[in-house]
Amino acid sequence: MRRRSWVIALGALGMVASACGSTSSSSATTGTTSPTSTSSGITAASATVHVATVSGLGRILVDATGRTLYLFTKDDRSKVTCTGACTSAWPPLVISGHATAGAGVTASLLGTDPGPGGHPVATYGGWPLYTFAGDTAAGQAVGEGLDEFGGHWYAVTPSGTEAGAAASNAPTTTSGAGGY
Repeated sequence: MRRRSWVIALGALGMVASACGSTSSSSATTGTTSPTSTSSGITAASATVHVATVSGLGRILVDATGRTLYLFTKDDRSKVTCTGACTSAWPPLVISGHATAGAGVTASLLGTDPGPGGHPVATYGGWPLYTFAGDTAAGQAVGEGLDEFGGHWYAVTPSGTEAGAAASNAPTTTSGAGGY
């Protein structure tokens, strides 16, 4: 009986260690140059925000690794609302210190907002910034326009607007009608 208890205890300990490991590894690296772990399992890092050209979207903001940065319309430029399970798919750009403006980024638009667990999240034009777990490489924007967790997700332009929304709101004309 005592031996069985040890086996069960060791098995449970292994599952806990495995779960803790998967929580840390599921957090996306978002522009890290000096990561530190937080108690919530989200990785905090110093970050540089850059501008890159992504096919179909044009010039958008990316993190230091070239991953697309998104805004969440549910945030309404006020605060981080993506918490809990949402952060597994849409990790916020949690930083230690301040975000740095790379070429093409307006430094005055960069800021921070209290995020999950009180850890600062980088913002741009007031919008908290996120990456998307479905973007597995630099230059991808698989999350563009998705409707998840109660709002829409859009890549962020250097002016701080929604890349997809701006493109979908562009005026169109019909041939032969002179645009009227």
